[in-house]
Parts: sequence; C-alpha cells; structure tokens
Amino acid sequence: MGYIYSEETKELVEAVRDFCNKEVKEPCKEYDRTGEWPREIYQKAMEMQLHMLEIPEEYGGFGLDRVSVAAILEEMAQADAGFALTFAVSNLAVKGTLMFGNEEQKKRVFHKIVEGSFGAFALTEPQAGSDASNVKTTARKEGDTYVLNGRKCFITNGGVAGVYLIMALTDKAKGLKGMSAFIVEAGTPGLSTGKHEDKMGIRCSNTCDVVMEECRIPAENLLGKEGEGFKIAMQILDIARTFVGCLAVGIAQRAMNEAVAYGKERIQFGKPIIKNQAIGFKIADMAIKIETARQMVAHSCRLMDVGFPYGKESAITKCYCSDIAMEVTSEAVQIFGGYGYSREYPVEKLMRDAKIHQIFEGTNEIQRVVISNHVLR
Repeated sequence: MGYIYSEETKELVEAVRDFCNKEVKEPCKEYDRTGEWPREIYQKAMEMQLHMLEIPEEYGGFGLDRVSVAAILEEMAQADAGFALTFAVSNLAVKGTLMFGNEEQKKRVFHKIVEGSFGAFALTEPQAGSDASNVKTTARKEGDTYVLNGRKCFITNGGVAGVYLIMALTDKAKGLKGMSAFIVEAGTPGLSTGKHEDKMGIRCSNTCDVVMEECRIPAENLLGKEGEGFKIAMQILDIARTFVGCLAVGIAQRAMNEAVAYGKERIQFGKPIIKNQAIGFKIADMAIKIETARQMVAHSCRLMDVGFPYGKESAITKCYCSDIAMEVTSEAVQIFGGYGYSREYPVEKLMRDAKIHQIFEGTNEIQRVVISNHVLR
C-alpha cells in the first residue's frame, strides 16, 4: 500500500477491507448481473459511517485528510467500483459545500448526509458534456426564490440522493460567467429523476437524469455568488479527478490480484502458467503501473491537504490511472485466456468497470488539454 497514514486510519482501512470482503465483493456480482441498486449493502455501509469520511468532525463526520480517504476508497473499489463510486461522488456535495458554503448551508447539507443521505453533483446535460459552456438549465430569480428549469443527464446518485449541487444559468447572456450553483434537496416540488441507466460497467452505482420543471428553491440555496457556478464546478472537478484515479487504481489492483491467483492455479505444459516468464513479465508491468498510479494519487492528495496547487497533478492522476486500469484489466483477461471472457470469472467485470474512468469527470482527451495548458503556461 503506497499511502502513509495514521494508526487510527490504518484500523479504519482494515475494517473497511474486512467489510468489503464479507459484505460487498460477492453480493455485488449478482447486482452487476441484474443492474439493481444494492440498497441493503449501502445501508450496512452507512452503519459503518462510510458516507461521513470528509465531513468535518464539528459537523458529525470523521474529518479525514484526503490521503486517508483515498486509501479507504481504493479498498472499496477493489471490492466493487460502482459501490466505491457512490461514496466518492456523494463526497462532491461535501467538497463543494465545504469550499463555498456558508455556515447555515454547511450545517444543513452535512446534517442531511450524516443522517443517511447521499449527495449528487449535477453539471452534465445531453448537449453539454465536455463542452460545459453549452449548459441550458436556467435559474430565474423571483423575489426570495430561484426557479430552476432543465435536464441533467448521467448523474451518479441521481435517483438516490438526498441533496444535489446543481449548476444552472442565472444570466444566459453571460455564458459561463452567468452560471451559478445551487443546493437542491430531494423532494423539492418540480424536481424529478429519470430511469436508471443500464450501463456497461459500474452497475452497482445509480445513474439517471435529473429534471427540474419550475423547481422553486429558497434564494439562500445559492452556493457562493451568482456567476460563480463554473468556477465552483471546475474546482470540484479538480478534486474529483484525483479520486477517479484512486478508484481506477483499486480496479487495477484487484485485476492483478486475480491474475496472480489464477496464474498460480492454472497448469499448462506441466507447470503453473505464472512460472512462464511471459506471464511473469506481464505481472511485473502491472505492478509497476499500479504502484506508479497509486503514488500519483497520494501525491495529488498531499498537495490538496497542504493547500498547494493541484490542478495539473489531478488531471495527470485521473488520466494516467484510468489508462493503466484499462491496460491492466485487459492483460488480466489475457492471462485468464478464454475463461477471462466468461462472466464466471471476475476479470471481465473489472475491465467493464475500468472503461468509464477514462470518460467521466472529463474525458482523458480533455485531461490532456488541461495538462498541456498547465505546461504551456
């Protein structure tokens, strides 16, 4: 394990590992097949308070540093990436409120999550993926309220969240400078969700449209100031990208573990296939890539924890970790041979789970734009 953390965090990481091995890994195989959202598993995880990792202690949470959170999320991702993603994305509502919320907003959002709700972050729209400037959702001011109208898509936790951070235009004429951020609670009239997406991977996470039709919220639900929405969204995504990389490392680590175990058991030409140098070198390359990726996650987290700039490093982390997750899972399938292509074995699922990490929170093509812009500056 490439993370350096306290003895207290070590105990928590070990408890999470034990929980995931007993309660998450095997049950999620069936939920991956059915596409159902495993509510009972999440309820058990909440009993362990795994939804409170980044909420400060004064609001009832653990208040963990980001290196510790990464270590815990990686353990979750090794069991099931969709399960880990649910908690990682819920933390985006926490991060946004921590950075930009006032005291009343922090108390309200954190209390809702501590009491057993998930958070969701809603920026993407059908016509606005990589091009965030094409957002169409609007928020018009009427007295002491805002009225939201629009549709968000591919929203993780969209159908199960208790609180949403929603980006909407308060001044369409200003484009990105007219975007604002809002806290919207589940159950608000005019807020609804679409059907759960039938996804290729991360099938134990909930993903759906979030629709606002004359959704009226109090003016005090504005996060930050009018026109700061794009800045807020980008700063949240800067942090989120590191944790996407963290989940990808968890997937890759699980794939290597499975490949090693299978390679020791599979006998061909009178010896375990792991004894063949061709297989041994594949495992070595996996280990090199995984540990390098993990160190990039840890480095990016440390920069965040000490307050140093981390935008370039977070983009590198997301891009590199997700790329190596696809490489490692593909090689794991190759080591399993024909069995790797069968649903009876775990590596095909890991390969499906890995792919989305090259796409969401900014595609890896967009990350390379971000990285090159940092370098050229």
